[in-house]
Amino acid sequence: MNRITRFFGILVKRSSLFFNSSFLSTAIESFQQPHNLTTCIASLQASARYKNLAKGKEIHSYMLVNGFLNSPLSSTSLINMYSKCNQMNHALSIFKEPTREINVFCFNAIISGFITNGFPEEGFEFYQKMWNEGVVPDKFTFPCAIKACLDVFEIKKIHGLLFKFGLELDVFIGSALVNCYLKFGLMEHAQVAFEELPTRDVVLWNAMVNGYAQIGQFEMVLKTFRRMNDEGVVPSRFTVTGVLSVFAVTGELDNGRIIHGFAMKMGYDSGIAVSNSLIDMYGKCKCVEDALEIFEMISEKDIFSWNSIISVHEQCGDYDETLRLFDRMMGAGIQPDLVTVTIVLPACSHLAALMHGREIHGYVIVSGLGKDGKDVDDVLLKNAVMDMYAKCGSMRDAHLVFERICDRDVASWNIMIMGYGMHGFCNEALEMFSRMCEVCLKPDEITFVGVLSACSHAGFVRQGRNFLAQMKSKYDVAPTIEHYTCVIDMLGRAGQLNEAYELALTMPIEANPVVWRAFLAACRLHKHAVLAEVAANHVFELEPEHCGSYVLMSNVYGAIGRYEEVSEVRHSMRQQNVRKTPGCSWIELKNGVHVFVSADRAHPEAYSIYAGLNSLTARLREYGYVPDV
Repeated sequence: MNRITRFFGILVKRSSLFFNSSFLSTAIESFQQPHNLTTCIASLQASARYKNLAKGKEIHSYMLVNGFLNSPLSSTSLINMYSKCNQMNHALSIFKEPTREINVFCFNAIISGFITNGFPEEGFEFYQKMWNEGVVPDKFTFPCAIKACLDVFEIKKIHGLLFKFGLELDVFIGSALVNCYLKFGLMEHAQVAFEELPTRDVVLWNAMVNGYAQIGQFEMVLKTFRRMNDEGVVPSRFTVTGVLSVFAVTGELDNGRIIHGFAMKMGYDSGIAVSNSLIDMYGKCKCVEDALEIFEMISEKDIFSWNSIISVHEQCGDYDETLRLFDRMMGAGIQPDLVTVTIVLPACSHLAALMHGREIHGYVIVSGLGKDGKDVDDVLLKNAVMDMYAKCGSMRDAHLVFERICDRDVASWNIMIMGYGMHGFCNEALEMFSRMCEVCLKPDEITFVGVLSACSHAGFVRQGRNFLAQMKSKYDVAPTIEHYTCVIDMLGRAGQLNEAYELALTMPIEANPVVWRAFLAACRLHKHAVLAEVAANHVFELEPEHCGSYVLMSNVYGAIGRYEEVSEVRHSMRQQNVRKTPGCSWIELKNGVHVFVSADRAHPEAYSIYAGLNSLTARLREYGYVPDV
């Protein structure tokens, strides 16, 4: 065994930076040729740039053996390499070496590392430690320190120091200042810092554009963008994405198309970030085909591309295509993230696609999504899974997920109460409400919508009335139009039509079309034509274009044999150009979700489906079944 091998063996026992002998063997084999400090530093920088942790550790080993760690440049380079490779524990070990010389470069590297890895609090602690140890910051310290600021007082304190150090005109520091002020919503301070700089490059302009976009100051975004053009600064890709995000929110399609044209002219549309922003803009402007065209043109789609186009279809209510795109994404080898899952689960809920939902839940468990230490994300994800199970009718699975949530929020309880109420389990819904109150969690408006809906479906009229009466006095929740609608629906279902009508007239909130349609549905259920006509008149006055009211009124007349009035209602629909929305249903089989509309013949198996349906109907008729038309 030669001297180097023995020395490596000693290092394995003493250093916490090495884990196994296989790594050690690789390090020995990799350094047969002599290296000097300069080449080691260059190699560390390359390892940092390409996040090559294995190579960086090999170089670290070589430097240990050859005594290259005494140089301050070595410590800085090693801290930088480990930081860029997301190994902050190793970077911290280098920083804390007793032989390390305390200097501004090492502090800059460790502060930057913490910021880059998403630990701003630790980064700011080292900035303060820097002052305590008498190390004076330089112009490279302040951009990172500014990013690490967690309150307004500290950012203003640093801003004051910049004048003392004569760095108030530095473009990079100024850009960080502008971003930080915008992050805290201090628009005036950001504008002052921006105007103080003698030269403003495109990066600084982008900071203003994107900063204003992030805090919702859309007018300022467009004003800054116009001023940028007036001063001859050519917008970059990041400028385009910032401006597109504004038009996505405001729904200004024409202006969005103008920016799209500019991006094509500059060649920016080939960039993945701009393409993703275009998908988002077109999607939120309800131009799904344009969004899909952009998506299909992207040669190498990333997770953001897939999330954007899936979200577009989910927001537009095309849940079937949402699941198809999700399946395409999985087939393309792109692993879903937390955003993907929270987009797709509601689509499963709307389609009652329980099998799809189970598969997604299985993926969440296997991949460990939501288990990154962020309790908020974990609760949100489990709430989404629970909501999917509840809306798909699997309350047993929803309850299992609920019981596994450690820190349940109000939404967790609301999902279970709504789910039980929706499926007719009123006792379970009310028991869940009692448990919620026992753990001292304050109910909100949604909670009482769930409780009152449960009472409505189960016919618990007395309990429902009591809850409405106690909402403000006992729970400090003011009843809204939704709560009164639930109670009117509850009274109507129970046949107490006069009481329901009286409540609609006397409640402190003016009744809207939803209230009157709920009452109209109750009149249809109990075949009460007189009150149905009163309700229908209110609905026709408030929302004449809604087809549901005409259909309900027609059904009321049909149920009591007044067919002339049925014809009149249908004639009125034609005069008002009101068309009934076709009924839609779907079924989930092993090969996917199959969607059907009324009289649908588009399905490839339509002939077999209708043959089976006719055969089933014929057999039902044999047993005396009469279709309700």
